[in-house]
Amino acid sequence: MDKDKFKEHMLSHLHSEFGKSFEKASEYEFYQALSRTVMEALTPNWERTREAYSEGRQVHYFSAEFLVGRSLENNLINLGILEPVKELVEEMGHDFNSLLEEERDPGLGNGGLGRLAACFMDSSATKDLPVVGHGLLYRYGLFRQEIENGFQKEYPDSWMEWGYPFIVPRREDTMLVHYDDMDVYAVPYDMPISGYDTNNVNTLRLWRAEPAEEFDFNLFNSQRFDDAVIERNRVQDITRVLYPNDTSYDGKVLRVRQQYFFVSASLQVIVRNYREKYGSDFSRFAEHNRIQLNDTHPVLAIPELMRLLIDENKQSWEEAWNITCNTFAFTNHTIMSEALETWNVEIFRYLFPRILTIVEQIDEQFEEEMAGKGLNQQEVDQISPIHDGKVHMAYLAAYACFSINGVAQIHSNLIKDTVFKPFYDNAPEKFNNKTNGVTPRRWLKVCNPELSDLLTELLGSDRWVRDMNMLRDLESYVDDTTVMRRLLEIKDANKERLISHIQRQEGINLDSKFIFDVQIKRLHEYKRQLLNALEIVDRYFQIKENPKAATGPAVAYIVGAKAAPGYFNAKAIIKFINEIAKLINSDSDVNEHMQVVFLHNYNVSYAEKIFPAADISEQISTVGMEASGTGNMKFMMNGALTLGTYDGANLEILSEVGEENSFMFGTKLEDFPETKAYYNAHWQYKNIPGLKRAVDILVDGTITDSNTGMFKAIHDSLLRGTSSEMSDPYYVLGDFDDFRNARQLAHESYNNSIRWAQMCWINICRSGRFSSDRTISDYSQDIWKITENKLII
Repeated sequence: MDKDKFKEHMLSHLHSEFGKSFEKASEYEFYQALSRTVMEALTPNWERTREAYSEGRQVHYFSAEFLVGRSLENNLINLGILEPVKELVEEMGHDFNSLLEEERDPGLGNGGLGRLAACFMDSSATKDLPVVGHGLLYRYGLFRQEIENGFQKEYPDSWMEWGYPFIVPRREDTMLVHYDDMDVYAVPYDMPISGYDTNNVNTLRLWRAEPAEEFDFNLFNSQRFDDAVIERNRVQDITRVLYPNDTSYDGKVLRVRQQYFFVSASLQVIVRNYREKYGSDFSRFAEHNRIQLNDTHPVLAIPELMRLLIDENKQSWEEAWNITCNTFAFTNHTIMSEALETWNVEIFRYLFPRILTIVEQIDEQFEEEMAGKGLNQQEVDQISPIHDGKVHMAYLAAYACFSINGVAQIHSNLIKDTVFKPFYDNAPEKFNNKTNGVTPRRWLKVCNPELSDLLTELLGSDRWVRDMNMLRDLESYVDDTTVMRRLLEIKDANKERLISHIQRQEGINLDSKFIFDVQIKRLHEYKRQLLNALEIVDRYFQIKENPKAATGPAVAYIVGAKAAPGYFNAKAIIKFINEIAKLINSDSDVNEHMQVVFLHNYNVSYAEKIFPAADISEQISTVGMEASGTGNMKFMMNGALTLGTYDGANLEILSEVGEENSFMFGTKLEDFPETKAYYNAHWQYKNIPGLKRAVDILVDGTITDSNTGMFKAIHDSLLRGTSSEMSDPYYVLGDFDDFRNARQLAHESYNNSIRWAQMCWINICRSGRFSSDRTISDYSQDIWKITENKLII
């Protein structure tokens, strides 16, 4: 890299964007100039890649979320200029790490679904695959989480207010999206997705809603100012936030409007591009386009493509249906009924009656086909795309798509045996497994540079960054105590970095000698943050009662999670964890043995500091409910040991590393139905030592929920249930004792530092299976049928 030339380009951007010199620029302005210069470096190959991909089959990955994380450092690494840029920045009097903190995390996702999509984009670019992401450009993302008096409070995540340098508008591709009550312009903004050690730069396309008419000038002129902008605000609501609260009817309408908006805009461009290249013969459309639907949010693409083919491109119903069925593939992420989206047909009638008509015709066709295969009306009604006055998006996808995949082997088996069983019985060839993965670029090379350098040193090259299976060759170092001590030193250094960050963010001081026992994931009852909290309470009482009980190492319990704004019990659990933290951290009898930290506003950038520092990875979901998980894979890559249930991808991690290199507990899936059949939460509560005391802290006045009724609601859910739900539906009390024992074993094992390091090393060396490069290769070979299209310069 020519530093002088790079510096000139930075200065040019400072002049044009801010009208300032280097000497006068703020830290943020300096970051912007640097980022614009990096964008400039990416652009020539980005344009060449788009041209190259236009010649063959392209995959379009439709997802409501793309939790990409920060872009600057990732792009510098992929361009191969991180070190010279770092040197240049330091020479110019700036701290490089401080500069990286100027970048806001793009508010484009929430949890594992969005992070998976981002990993897939990274792997597709690295493997030179013609994959384009399609989603929404949310102005405020999900929300910015603050903790006030222990309660989660939601505020707008204003990540775009000052502009984001790694997205560019493509107004030439603006599309008009029609609803029955209004028309909306969809304006695309593209983000470059650079690959590692390749010239290819892929594209993530994000759509923003803009009004067809900016405001009503006559109303404004009549001094009816608020009325004049009502329509504009309604339009902008479409891309204002991710997952608007849908506990009300209006919220549901907005959700459906949002989903249709981006699939319609994307499909209009895809169809237009095909027509411009191949004319009106759409018989080869599916040869040139594969569309992967990431969960149910983009399933409206199915009737929308039918509409575009029939109404605007003169295809017959049979022709359009054949094209549609050969174009779409569907990824299911859950068997939980609450997440298998269903929408009242009246919402469809209100927003887009033509789409409803198409879905009704698909439903009629489905019912005729199933009746012809011998299903009775009751059986058909249970799985038809429309029944009970609702459109069932998962069933619509299962019927129309040529491929249906789960995201871990246990999950893929479950969907065939439960929610999609009739579809599997009818067309077993559609179903397949694609176990999730995570990109080793962001989740190892970027976030854990010292460990990455060690791996590169021992292998003699960094080729492992593109082929994680090469790490298997390093297993022999497990008996080299010098290497094991270096691994422990790297972990300690990563802990110190996280400690500094937590002190700044949370105002809590930790000690790197503590075990870092970590649970970071979306807050949901099946993920069982409550089980974690109750065990912490039990340990607190044990030490408080008998200080000699604190025989193991000191533990820092670290939790990060956001709860959906309308999810009362989840927000109650956040309050519970924060009250426990306040109780324990202020108690001098115990806080040298244990501390509890709730990380507010947990996001990708926070995660990049947590994964390298963690000792224990809490993966404790109710068996059969976690489809896969990807946090478990990131922890594994960074040398944290899994403490988990026999659920999701935990099972596949276990098959790689063995029980001797992890800490598993609980019932296995095949035994769980029988176990649940005779389960009595009250028996556990009364008979498991310490459990009643831990549960009753919710209601005995030791801690407070400020008279919100939150803690009583949790207590009731564990012991009383409701008219529609049994007590303790997530088996928290049932697994409590097994969890406590497994956790105690994990903590005691930490005392043997070399053996602990050896266990961590085995996890690192066997993590190659969980690279998203492997996952995306499986998709490309088995579902998409695409090959690499490498840009040669």
